[in-house]
Amino acid sequence: MARIVLTILGVLLALYVVFGLLIPLITGILKLFLIVAVIGVVAVAAVTVIGKLSR
Repeated sequence: MARIVLTILGVLLALYVVFGLLIPLITGILKLFLIVAVIGVVAVAAVTVIGKLSR
């Protein structure tokens, strides 16, 4: 009986870790990468435009 209860508690803890901690962490990292990528694209576009206008 104790083994079944502990197994259920382990499954609930694993679900909490996956849905409560890992998924928000991964989405936060992806948002950070997206923001860095957008800033990089804007910087490259600005340098390209300034380079073409100065000629």
